[in-house]
Amino acid sequence: MPKDASVSPSPRKAFADRRRDPATKREAVLKTAAQLFLEKSYGRMSMNDVADRLNITKPALYHYFDNKEDILLECYRLGVGLIEEILNGIADHCGTGLQKVEAFVHSYATVMTVNFGRCVMRLDEGDLTSDARAEVRTYKRKIDRRLRSFIEEGIADGSIAPCDSKIAAFSIAGALNWICMWYEPDGALSPEEIATQFARTLTQGLVARKRSSRLRVVFKEE
Repeated sequence: MPKDASVSPSPRKAFADRRRDPATKREAVLKTAAQLFLEKSYGRMSMNDVADRLNITKPALYHYFDNKEDILLECYRLGVGLIEEILNGIADHCGTGLQKVEAFVHSYATVMTVNFGRCVMRLDEGDLTSDARAEVRTYKRKIDRRLRSFIEEGIADGSIAPCDSKIAAFSIAGALNWICMWYEPDGALSPEEIATQFARTLTQGLVARKRSSRLRVVFKEE
C-alpha cells in the first residue's frame, strides 16, 4: 500500500527529483489519479489530467501505466491487498466470530476514508472492460466470503444470533461502502471516530442475546 502522504513526498516532488526511484514515482501517479477520480469521476478523468497535475509529459506517464483503467485496477489491488492483510490478522488473533466481525468493520471503515478506497468504491463497473470488471468482482467476492465466514463462525460459537450470513454480510458491506459517498476529510468526525461508531452500530444487530432468567408473571382471570 502506498505510504502515508505525511511520510512520502508530494506527487509533484516525486517527479521533480530525478533521483527518485521508479516505485516512488509510480506511487505518485496512483495518489494523483485517486484524487482526480474523486474530483472528476473515473469516466471524466483522462491521462492528460494526471500528467498535467504531475507536471510531466504524457509519454512519461505511459512509462508507468498503459491507461487509466490500469491505474484504477492497481488502486483496487493495493486496497484489497491491505484489506486481506488485515483480515488475516483478524482471523489469527481475534476471539469470537462477533469480535472478528467488529474488527473487520472497523478496519474496512478506515479504508473507506482513504482516497484509494473511496475512489474505487465510487466506480460504476459499467465503465470498465469485461476483463477488468471480472477482476474487480473477484476482489469483492473474496472480501465477502471472509466476512461471511466470520459471521458463520460467530453463529457456531454462540456470539452471533442465528441469521442468514449472506444477507448480514450484504447489509454490513452496503453500509461500509456508502462511507465513500459522504465522507469528507475535513468533516467533523475523524476516520477513527467513524470506524469506531460503525463497528459498534453494525455489530449490535448480530449479538446473540442471552435468555432472561426472570420468571414470567402470569395473570389469572378472577
